Amino acid sequence: MQLDVWFEKANGRTHKTLRCRPVDRLLEEREVMRALPARELDLDRRWVTRVAPDPHLRFDTNDYSLDPNLVGRRVEVRVSQREVIAVALDTGELACRHERCFAKNRTVTALEHARALRQRRGDPPDDVVVEQRPLEVYDRLIA
Repeated sequence: MQLDVWFEKANGRTHKTLRCRPVDRLLEEREVMRALPARELDLDRRWVTRVAPDPHLRFDTNDYSLDPNLVGRRVEVRVSQREVIAVALDTGELACRHERCFAKNRTVTALEHARALRQRRGDPPDDVVVEQRPLEVYDRLIA
């Protein structure tokens, strides 16, 4: 509401440099502009890369996880304004689908990719019970 009022005021006054009103210039511009294309343009970025041993894909300072089971295989990456998608070239398998992150220097990891990577590396599962000694044991050793 407030912005609309300001636009009306700013576009209605005569500009010093242009020596006319921006509203009048807009009408002139519209007369010479072409119509928009009938279908939407494909502005996605695409490229082919190989899945590295550390299965992450770097785009715009961010790292996006890939399926660790596809290490060594080539994937086609497609980045749009909303998401990052990678598909294996040989099988069409989905390597990743992440919401695009516009923050800088982030690592976006899908839970299933983290679990698969943990299994491949042989990391212990989360439910391993680790013994904790009572502190009295250490107190007796010091005394």
